[in-house]
Amino acid sequence: MKIAITSSGMNLEDQVDLRLGRAVGFIIYDLEKDTYNYVDNNQNLNAMQGAGIQAAQNVVNQNVDAIITGNCGPKAFSVLTQAGVKIFIGAEGAVKEAIEKYKNNELQEAQTANVEGHWM
Repeated sequence: MKIAITSSGMNLEDQVDLRLGRAVGFIIYDLEKDTYNYVDNNQNLNAMQGAGIQAAQNVVNQNVDAIITGNCGPKAFSVLTQAGVKIFIGAEGAVKEAIEKYKNNELQEAQTANVEGHWM
């Protein structure tokens, strides 16, 4: 099983990026292998529109089962849920802490977007 975590950097020690569409990047963590890789989201950082949709599609393309982030807008939420990706919002702190909370079932799955579109 693989999960994505919005990240402000390329390592597990970096902070969870509170934004999904305009996150600096994504840590793609394989829970079974205990390995990860980084996916850059630079192309969406300054996008005038569509950042959430594009970032969500990039996450879907990584074949993840879930994403952990601070906030998720309605368009990204729609893309992710249609692809069967579970969304966990409200994360903060280091990426490795968010992964541990996920493993310990300490995160709640989102039932809807928690911010409006174009949240920066």
